Amino acid sequence: MRANPSRIAPGPEAPCGRQRPAGVAAENSRVPITHQITVAGDPQPVTAEDGETLLAALLRNGVGFAYSCEAGNCGTCKCEYVSGDIFELEYSEHALSAAERARNVVLACRAQVWSDVEIRRLSAEDFILHPARVMQCRVADSAMLTHEVLRLRFAIESGGPYTFSAGQFAKLQFAFAPESPRDYSMANAPAEAGLEFHIRVIAGGISGQIRDHLKVGDLVRISGPFGTSYLRAQHPGPIIAIAGGTGLAPVRSIVRTALTEGLAGPIHLYFGVRAGRDVYGEAELRAWQARHPNLKVHVVLSEAGGDALGNGHRSGMVTDAVREDFADLIGFHAYLAGPPAMVDAASELLREKGVLARDMHADAFYSAPAEQPAGQPAGRVRA
Repeated sequence: MRANPSRIAPGPEAPCGRQRPAGVAAENSRVPITHQITVAGDPQPVTAEDGETLLAALLRNGVGFAYSCEAGNCGTCKCEYVSGDIFELEYSEHALSAAERARNVVLACRAQVWSDVEIRRLSAEDFILHPARVMQCRVADSAMLTHEVLRLRFAIESGGPYTFSAGQFAKLQFAFAPESPRDYSMANAPAEAGLEFHIRVIAGGISGQIRDHLKVGDLVRISGPFGTSYLRAQHPGPIIAIAGGTGLAPVRSIVRTALTEGLAGPIHLYFGVRAGRDVYGEAELRAWQARHPNLKVHVVLSEAGGDALGNGHRSGMVTDAVREDFADLIGFHAYLAGPPAMVDAASELLREKGVLARDMHADAFYSAPAEQPAGQPAGRVRA
């Protein structure tokens, strides 16, 4: 039986979040109070401070819990709210629908704790947890793959061994910008030596400094792994992977690992970019397709012009290509990575086509806060 759960009602200025009444703030500002979070099925509760989010408290206490953006944009950290007092911060409408909220689903990264709280995981899936590492890595290679995509390859000097699941990301900290770490997905498969990252270079951002100042032989502090949008290798069914821009990095890792491990189900890889000059890595993808009959590669140009003629490319939005190719996607596992708008549109389409929420694994790449639209929650910083 539920114990009179209390969720603060929406405020008029926050349609996708909640505003905590001023009286609650005053009451709880006098003396810090420690609460307990109970995760149904876990052996013991963990502690949380007033105003700490569910996710922050769980991670601080070493509890394995699915998460990705930590900013209310991706929906990875959804859980069922059972009881207690919480305050929900603003979040993206694409991360949590009104129908889900009506079923007492919340985002752990946006739910502040103000009393003892009980929650329940939405899925019984066992999440893979790798040892956390902080490493010194040396730049082994640096190359521009397009006019704005930089590939960095690293050799691990100390702090390893480093294990991760295909699709996860790491935090990179550079000597010329120690206070501005950036998150990038591993582009290499876990079985491949070293580490590889694909970085979209934005003028005026940290990524521009990386291109201009980082040299072969330089040391970079790399920590990880992070994220839950990784390959579910135990899933025997079909896979659809949709990458936008440098979202190809985690998708490359996922698809390569799936092929290497012998996953026999159909794999459909969609790579969306603006124009022909933005395409990279295609020769490798086509070579994989030639060796593996279960892999189909689709390169889609949103601003193709004449680029799409005679070279196997398609024109239009990458989501339009998916819509044209499939009447439904029931039974598929989906992996999405790239710009938030693409990830949001692809997530909505895949839901329409029958992909279950638990089978959809999305990683949206956000720019630095100054480069984001006003009012958009900040996610993991990439640029």
